[in-house]
Amino acid sequence: MSEQNSGMQRNLKTRHVSMIALGGSIGTGLFVASGATVAQAGPFGAIVAYLAIGVMVYFLMTSLGEMATYSPTSGSFSDYAGKYVDPALGFAMGWNYWFNWAITLAVDIVAVGLVAEFWFPDTPGWIFSAVALIFIFLINLFSVGAFGEAEFWLSMIKVVTIIAFLVVGLATIFGVIHSDVDVVKNLSVGNHGFVGGPQAILSVFVVAGFSFQGTELIGITAGEAQDPDKSVPKAINQVFWRILLFYILAIFVISALVYYQDPRLLSSSTENVAVSPFTIVFKNAGIAFAASLMNAVILTSIVSSANSGSYASTRMLYAMARKGEAPKLFAKVSKRGVPVAALILTTAIGLLAFIANTKGGAVAYTWLVNASGLTGFIAWVGIAISHYRFRRAYLAQGKQLSDLKYKAKWFPFGPIFALIISIGVIVGQDPASFTKLNWEKIGVTYLSVPLFVILFVGYKLRYKTKKIKLEDVDLTQNR
Repeated sequence: MSEQNSGMQRNLKTRHVSMIALGGSIGTGLFVASGATVAQAGPFGAIVAYLAIGVMVYFLMTSLGEMATYSPTSGSFSDYAGKYVDPALGFAMGWNYWFNWAITLAVDIVAVGLVAEFWFPDTPGWIFSAVALIFIFLINLFSVGAFGEAEFWLSMIKVVTIIAFLVVGLATIFGVIHSDVDVVKNLSVGNHGFVGGPQAILSVFVVAGFSFQGTELIGITAGEAQDPDKSVPKAINQVFWRILLFYILAIFVISALVYYQDPRLLSSSTENVAVSPFTIVFKNAGIAFAASLMNAVILTSIVSSANSGSYASTRMLYAMARKGEAPKLFAKVSKRGVPVAALILTTAIGLLAFIANTKGGAVAYTWLVNASGLTGFIAWVGIAISHYRFRRAYLAQGKQLSDLKYKAKWFPFGPIFALIISIGVIVGQDPASFTKLNWEKIGVTYLSVPLFVILFVGYKLRYKTKKIKLEDVDLTQNR
């Protein structure tokens, strides 16, 4: 059954899809964590790490784009994994991704309260969290078009801020804005701009990977895009070049204007926006309200992430319900094409944010956050495997590549490269915990991996599924 026949509405315009894909890769990872990566690996070490992850994400997006334009569906890579690899993989991918974004929604709601305390230190943070959660629920309840429009403007704020930052930063570097900063010294620290060697670069891979999570949302939006054949490829191509422009140039500006051992870079966090590397650069350029400006932008980024999380998890739960992998209740949609029951359950998970404000609930909440920590990377692994199998099955069944609306670049190198890097990032979360056999740390860091394996193995044993033969892969198009 197509998305249209199920009551879903294809109301996401091309500009919505493009900005959702772009907004998914721009958030606190750039505005806050980028400073710590420069401190950790040096100017060019950080740039190399972000560039490598950016290229990997591009290959992932082209892989997802080929499948999404061939058969657009809100279930995205969960559906593709189930059709092209093994139904058990699709089941585990779907629940893994729903859990990831549902918990991310809760985390973001907590962060809203923390950031709002910058302006209102005497007001309880849970009040701002509650307002944000209600706002996000109503946007997603109204229609997919309302979600798209809200995400478009939230992402636009981020884009404008980055452009302003680059203009101010480059003007400072080239002396248009007076500054006493020694740019050459800052860029040549350590071993010609590299600090800590290969190990430091690898550790930044992890941070960069988290920064880029959310770009796979483009696969979810394909199921409700007006013209996925055009909007999805356009969004994918824009994401890669803008990631290069925004991340690489931003890190270059930060590295040039802030010494890598500046203690403010090491302490960057959403709880202390005054030391965001963006704030430091703006302040040094004489922009007095830099902290308030960046606080507003970071708040916008968090709300945008929560909004996207609500949409993504709701659609994934809806898609699984349609396949019989979740209760049928979640497959019902409103007259506006919104799976309301799925939205309500996802929002209920967001209420965990309030548990974090109680002493007794903090431990449980921390474990939930840790449990979702690697789920985004697991989704990336699934995308790479699914595309590799899709393309091989497509050729094995005698179909012509020229008939594809969009063809992923550099197959099979692209998905294989993305698979290797994604697994490397997962393993590289905390390798020291394995060498020291610190089981508590291993459990906290890698908890999402055994949860995924339990879902996969449990479904496989229950339904006795097997890897689908290439000639038996279902290549039916969902148009």
